[in-house]
Amino acid sequence: MKFVTFRDSKNAQQLGLLVDLSDGNGTDTVIDVCAAAATLQIQVENDMLGVIEHSTSALPKLHKIQEAARAGKLDASTKLSLQKLESDQRLLSPIPRPLSMRDGYAFRQHVESARRNRGLPMIPEFDNFPIYYYTNHLAVTGPGTISVQDLALDKCDFELEVAIVIGKGGKNIPASKADEHIFGYMIMNDWSARTLQMEEMKLNLGPAKGKDFATSLGPVLLTRDELEKFVEKGPNGERHNLRMKCFVNGKQVSDGNLKDMSWTFAQIIERCSYGVMLHPGEVIGSGTVGTGCFLELNGSKITDNQWLKPGDEVVLEVDQLGKLVNKIAHATSAQV
Repeated sequence: MKFVTFRDSKNAQQLGLLVDLSDGNGTDTVIDVCAAAATLQIQVENDMLGVIEHSTSALPKLHKIQEAARAGKLDASTKLSLQKLESDQRLLSPIPRPLSMRDGYAFRQHVESARRNRGLPMIPEFDNFPIYYYTNHLAVTGPGTISVQDLALDKCDFELEVAIVIGKGGKNIPASKADEHIFGYMIMNDWSARTLQMEEMKLNLGPAKGKDFATSLGPVLLTRDELEKFVEKGPNGERHNLRMKCFVNGKQVSDGNLKDMSWTFAQIIERCSYGVMLHPGEVIGSGTVGTGCFLELNGSKITDNQWLKPGDEVVLEVDQLGKLVNKIAHATSAQV
């Protein structure tokens, strides 16, 4: 299944199902779950965290809504255009407020290039275990405008990633079973303020202020089964053959593939859950794919000291997961 979260005409958050109605609109039709449930006289959770936490009972009901839409049993009042929601800036992150948000560091190409560009050798500890950090789960956005204050605009950067959402909780989860704990996948843009990040990390903590102003997720959350055809199974868990691209102001700057993760999501889950209970609704990012940020691209001379500035449009595109479109805006300290 494919989920979105949007604001309705009364500015209330609503859960939506992205459904292919085979009516010429492709997969652009969003079914308003609340309205559809009322039409079918069924009760179902109307927010993403509720669906994930109660997936055993919620997903069968949502399948009924999906099939009713495909069978033409829902009227026009339950249907919205994904493109219209996006253009009206009514699309939110599929999970507007995750329980927590970790971000990994799983792509060797990105780590090697970033270190080489700073005159540093590849760190051997990279191969010992998958590393991650916590970022601000209360500063999550979806598509649309990202308001950035002055300090964060100094060498402002995108990061092209994919994130998973934990669907089944657990502690000390082995990598061999970890994929079973994944509810779904979505695009993640881990926005970065590089000057702030480099200053604070000299103190051997962070990243913190260089990252916590925004993370964008979405626009769609796909359940794990939606990606079965793209799975490459291995001893360390599943990999997905999904091409990842970034465009800035219409020009492609990044090109990678999710299957190139040096550490799989299963291995990351194993590490995250060691001695710690993971809960449904927690988000974990992959880390930046190779070529997936200006820090790496500038250092490799692919781009020439290019950073994001107000007015820039950033489009992250991942096969099957769609396009996450954001625009950078200048925010002053007074805009609180």
